[in-house]
Amino acid sequence: MASTATGVLAFSSVPKNSDPPPSSSSKVCRSSIVAVSCVSHCVCSATSGSTSTVTEQANSQKFSYSRASPSVRWPNLKLNENYPPSQRPTHVVEDVGLFENTHDSVGKEEIREIGEAGLELGDEPLEILGKTSKNRVKKMTKLALKRAKDWRERVQFLTDRILGLKSEEFVADVLDDRKVQMTPTDFCFVVKWVGQSSWQRSLEVYEWLNLRHWYSPNARMLATILSVLGKANQEALAVEIFARAEPAAGNTVQVYNAMMGVYARTGRFGKVQELLDLMRSRGCEPDLVSFNTLINARLKSGALVPNLGIELLNEVRRSGIQPDIITYNTLISACSRESNLEEAVKVYDDMVAHRCQPDLWTYNAMISVYGRCGISREAGRLFKELESKGFLPDAVTYNSLLYAFAREGSVEKVKDICEDMAKMGFGKDEMTYNTIIHMYGKQGQHDRVLQLYNDMKMSDRSPDAVTYTVLIDSLGKANMMKEAAEVMSEMLNAGVKPTLRTFSALICGYAKAGKRVEAEKTFNCMLRAGIKPDHLAYSVMLDILLRFSDSEKAMKLYQEMVLNSFKPDHALYEVMLRVLKKENREEDIHRVVKDMEELCSMNAQVICSILVKGECFDHAANMLRLAISQGCELDRENLLSILGSYGSSGRLSEAQELLDFLREHSSGSLQLIKESLIIMLCKADQLDDAIREYSEARDFGLFCGSFTMYESLLQRCEENELFAEASQIFSDMRFYGVELSNDLYQGMVRTYSKMGFPETAHYLIEQAEEKGLLIDDVSIYTSVIEAYGRLKFWQKAERLVGSLRQKSKMVDRKVWNALIHAYAASGCYERARAIFNTIMRDGPSPTVDSINGLMEALIVDGRLDELYVVIQELQDMGFKISKSSIMLMLNAFARAGNIFEVKKIYNGMKAAGYFPTMHLYRIMIGLLAKGKRLRDVEAIVSEMEAAGFKPDLSIWNSMLKLYTGIGDFKKTAQVYQLIQEAGLKPDEDTYNTLILMYCRDRRPEEGLSLMHEMRRAGLEPKLDTYKSLISAFGKLLLLEQAEELFEGLLSKQCKLDRSFYHLMMKMYRNSGNHSKAEKLLGAMKEAGVEPTIATMHLLMVSYGGSGQPEEAEKVLDNLKVEGLSLSTLPYSSVIDAYLKNGDYNIAIQKLMEMKKDGLEPDHRIWTCFVRAASLSQRTSEAVVLLKALQETGFSLPIRLLTEKSDSLVSEVDNCLEKLGPLEDNAAFNFVNALEDLLWAFELRATASWVFHLAVKWSIYRHDVFRVAEKDWGADFRKMSAGAALVGLTLWLDHMQDASLQGYPLSPKSVVLITGTAEYNMVSLNITIKAFLWEMGSPFLPCKTRTGILVAKAHSLRMWLKDSSFCLDLELKDSPSLPELNSMQLMEGCFIRRGLVPAFKDITERLGDVRPKKFARLALLPDEKRDRVIRADIKGGEEKLEKMKKKVGVKRRKLVRRKLVRGAVLPRPVELYQKKKS
Repeated sequence: MASTATGVLAFSSVPKNSDPPPSSSSKVCRSSIVAVSCVSHCVCSATSGSTSTVTEQANSQKFSYSRASPSVRWPNLKLNENYPPSQRPTHVVEDVGLFENTHDSVGKEEIREIGEAGLELGDEPLEILGKTSKNRVKKMTKLALKRAKDWRERVQFLTDRILGLKSEEFVADVLDDRKVQMTPTDFCFVVKWVGQSSWQRSLEVYEWLNLRHWYSPNARMLATILSVLGKANQEALAVEIFARAEPAAGNTVQVYNAMMGVYARTGRFGKVQELLDLMRSRGCEPDLVSFNTLINARLKSGALVPNLGIELLNEVRRSGIQPDIITYNTLISACSRESNLEEAVKVYDDMVAHRCQPDLWTYNAMISVYGRCGISREAGRLFKELESKGFLPDAVTYNSLLYAFAREGSVEKVKDICEDMAKMGFGKDEMTYNTIIHMYGKQGQHDRVLQLYNDMKMSDRSPDAVTYTVLIDSLGKANMMKEAAEVMSEMLNAGVKPTLRTFSALICGYAKAGKRVEAEKTFNCMLRAGIKPDHLAYSVMLDILLRFSDSEKAMKLYQEMVLNSFKPDHALYEVMLRVLKKENREEDIHRVVKDMEELCSMNAQVICSILVKGECFDHAANMLRLAISQGCELDRENLLSILGSYGSSGRLSEAQELLDFLREHSSGSLQLIKESLIIMLCKADQLDDAIREYSEARDFGLFCGSFTMYESLLQRCEENELFAEASQIFSDMRFYGVELSNDLYQGMVRTYSKMGFPETAHYLIEQAEEKGLLIDDVSIYTSVIEAYGRLKFWQKAERLVGSLRQKSKMVDRKVWNALIHAYAASGCYERARAIFNTIMRDGPSPTVDSINGLMEALIVDGRLDELYVVIQELQDMGFKISKSSIMLMLNAFARAGNIFEVKKIYNGMKAAGYFPTMHLYRIMIGLLAKGKRLRDVEAIVSEMEAAGFKPDLSIWNSMLKLYTGIGDFKKTAQVYQLIQEAGLKPDEDTYNTLILMYCRDRRPEEGLSLMHEMRRAGLEPKLDTYKSLISAFGKLLLLEQAEELFEGLLSKQCKLDRSFYHLMMKMYRNSGNHSKAEKLLGAMKEAGVEPTIATMHLLMVSYGGSGQPEEAEKVLDNLKVEGLSLSTLPYSSVIDAYLKNGDYNIAIQKLMEMKKDGLEPDHRIWTCFVRAASLSQRTSEAVVLLKALQETGFSLPIRLLTEKSDSLVSEVDNCLEKLGPLEDNAAFNFVNALEDLLWAFELRATASWVFHLAVKWSIYRHDVFRVAEKDWGADFRKMSAGAALVGLTLWLDHMQDASLQGYPLSPKSVVLITGTAEYNMVSLNITIKAFLWEMGSPFLPCKTRTGILVAKAHSLRMWLKDSSFCLDLELKDSPSLPELNSMQLMEGCFIRRGLVPAFKDITERLGDVRPKKFARLALLPDEKRDRVIRADIKGGEEKLEKMKKKVGVKRRKLVRRKLVRGAVLPRPVELYQKKKS
């Protein structure tokens, strides 16, 4: 049976099994040695920090770990023990570091005492929880049961009497009494049971038995006493007893095993090996217990080496013995102590392969090792597995699992485990509390730490020295020194003696907080308590004194430290020298230098380096010169340190003097001196000088270079992003055969990755691995994978990750994320999702970066609609969508121009509590401005203002583009004014947008002036800006300015594309200057811009526009001669020129020639003839033109004009369907021409249903006119005159119905947009105005914007109800075709033929008049209209004369303030003006 486990609990984040310390009798005091690692070396200087581990006397307070008892380990089983328990200790703590996560949940010989296991199986049945021992008798007789009870009673009786003896009484008094009859086996148990409490009394029993003549010593008794002495760490006594044992008793395997167990406890593997050899030499064959003990000794004697566990198992098998569960548990336990997961897995796999079933302790050990290695997921899996196999978790299991999750800071999981422990009847013990306190301490949750500490005390758990030390250390790190001091006071009040680590933690805290007085008091208190300071305590105190420049006390403490044989490290010497130098304590500097030389045995170069780092440059230089003068060899590393310090402090001149001295006195070190100079320049950040020196030295062949020099050069090149230079230096390094270090390999991998050469970087990684260099920096691999991703080489990135998976079972999360983003760069969503699923299954869990990579893959692949599906799936999986993911979606939809989705995401963000940033506002305003969503833009700008953000130049530029795009030029100017008032400097976008605004507003002169201002500001306009200006000048026929701009671009040798030449040709075409157009064609060829068919088309149109169709025909003939493959485009240009010139016959002739040339007439030819027919004066002429089309196979237009068949609707519908997909706006131009034709020859009902068919096929917009709730309006821009008049009549009819029915409601004003452009030399604005003016409509021109007509809704409704012109707005076909065209083209106006004389008379004599006045005048006969006009003119003259006579009289303001649309500024402008006021 195993012995009872007792021990002193030293803190470990998880349980760890070990040998129990010796028990004590009244004569022997119990002691235990505990190794403690301080969590922080608080030499709180910014220049130094270290960690030290010392061994000290532990707290004398005794603590027994209660969970060694099965009744406590498994409280749910309700186990009771009525005899002294001989438990299996499963949780004993030995020497552990305070903050090292060392633990082992499985004992070794403590689980089953190896030295005794072979002795007791026959005497006492064993039972393991959940599993009956093979040695247990299945059924015992009543006599056997009685005997089993009797021997226990006898042994217990004698044990109690012996342990009840006073210190002056002897064991012999009890044994000689012989009140009970004892067998030799009974005495063995007496020795053992007594030894559990007092090894001295147990030894007395053994010696007493040896003195009795009637007692014959046997092997069992000898093995028992050796085991007792071994547990009490009484090795010398055990060796003495073993040496004098009789051969008959000593030469047995049990005795050898027990003695080996004594040596194994202290890790004396050599002694155990000697005993094993001795056994064999005496003919005693070792058994499995022997080998288990040997393995235990080997594992305690030193660190694990690769494959040691398997080798030890194989050694056991070579002896013909199969390892058992104890063997495997011992090995796995050792792996757990050293956090050697790889070795533990190998042993476990071997165990399974050899069909040795794991027990609870095996699972505990594996959970422990997984937890120590940070793989909590696997620890959790094993926990579930052991439950599924029928094992009940004990306290060790739970504490090990708790540690696994506490180590990685999984607070919620730790809470869950604690709740499970409570449900199973386990309370939090000291180990549990210490683990959780440690976790919260590392996380900085100090309030939680203090709360747990209070809970620990309230639950009757006694905090030990480790608990207090952890608390003080955590609070000290958080600068909570008041609370740390209170914890120290509580520790003293509780009777727990502070250790050296405790005092050191408190001193470190005070030092960090800069509380020098308190640190000194604590240090002195430690001295008074009899605790001698260690190196750390001295260093901390010396450092804080030096930081407070108390050099006097610092020197005294330094002398005391040296007297106690502690030597300051180099960093502390540097701080000392720096302080002494500042205070000019030259004598102390000399004394310190002498100590470094005599006590620390430093040579001159090392001392010199420390002096330089301590800023004692003069002392350092003198010492180095002295050393060299005395013939000392120049040491490379020391010289580099000295020069590096010179370079860092900027004392380059002194460094140069030193190098000059070295050149003179150390001629054999010229290469070293040159290299040192280069290294010093690198450290001084003078990289250009360093590279120049390196190049000179390399060119002269002075050296092959040293590793340090190349390392300095390459590191500086990488930091300064001089990748090309780094590549060259690296090539030199390889050429000279200089071996690369791990850091250099990693640096060059990063360099080549940034240069865009991931293949080279990948090769370097493989080369480093071939040389045995381990690249464990994850960022190195991710940089290569990211570089592959940027180049869309995801297959190679995939291969790199595959190689990483072969090397390690667990690939870092950053590597997976990099691969996901590499897939995303190529739009490989399915592959990215597969990786995401892999890390979801195998770990580590995905992050926000992983999710963003998935979304980026969909975005790159253009699958934006699937983003919501992925988001929903992730939310179902428990992921919270981060702000960065939402921004990624928003940016994607913004780039796609999807305003609806962007607004939805934006509103969702605000609803979720994600506040918009300035960047988000820029995105939203930029997108909405592009979509011309005026109200939305102004609302967001107002919202941004309310949130405290001021619009920057980017936002103002977006608003400039918005107002320019919608033609609200007045607000554009106001925004520009706000930019100036805000003190923002306009950039290129600002100027380019403003120039474009002037161009669209037909004010190119102001745009040109702004361009000059832009150039004076050092900004160059874009070519598109030049193009806009040239186009604007061309529309106004300001040829000189346009030509000046064009010539200026040519003189600057700007590479102009074909569009510039086409623009100039259009300008010459419109101005009728075809000769210049022809010259421009030649200049175009000289500039290397090859003319296209479109270019020649423009030239031909130019000739046609100037009334020279013959010249256009010559161009066509030249194209034929050149043998070019012609389309109908050049033919249509020539035909259209003849048609516009009225040469209908020639046009028809050219049509037939084209057909002979093998070209079938298409939509271009049809449109030309239909348009010409719509403008012909007589119906007969129109019929001739349309019949020409009929002869070529297109009869639809003539049939529409002459027939009234229902089939025509479907034919037109089919025709428009075919024309819709064609380029050059084929359907749009054809329908426009057809509408002109039908309107001109009074087939207006037909025109109406053709109009509706055009809307059906989206040739015309669906909202070309609308009569909706408070939204009446129309936009006829780009339509032909006939189409616009059809649409206008339909719109008026709809508005009339709404006015009569009272629904839908109208807005306050109704807007009709006509635009200012001309379509085939017809002005839509003038045409619609003439039509509405004739009807006397209330529409008036907008006073702020041209091309817009506005009517007050009330006046419009009244006019539609009451006007005689609106009595019948239905469009009808004339019963027969008129002889003459009902419309006439007059100066760009497509006007009713009968209105032409009156229109000319009124406009020429009166100018622009109001619609109602125009309608009245137009209805009058010619003579009466003449009298009325003359009277109106005369009345105006008389009025003018009266005004002239009122000189000197104060004039009344007759002109009222104009109501300007747009005078009310947008909300952001209002806000700014309010601020200004």
